[in-house]
Amino acid sequence: MNTLIAIGAGMAVLTGIGAGIGIGIATSKATEAIARQPEAKGDINKALLLGCALAEATAIYGFVIAVLIILFLR
Repeated sequence: MNTLIAIGAGMAVLTGIGAGIGIGIATSKATEAIARQPEAKGDINKALLLGCALAEATAIYGFVIAVLIILFLR
């Protein structure tokens, strides 16, 4: 049973990988967009920060679920 709990917690933490990849791609695209249209820098930054916050929230939710799995399913 403990092995299954560890596997479940590990899978929940993997959401951090997806969030990291997503934030990296979004930053790359925002940099390209600013290079093409410098006058739109403010709007691009606002959209980038919102997207990064949502991606990071997903990673935090995955971490919290992993901790809850470990603590409550022992």
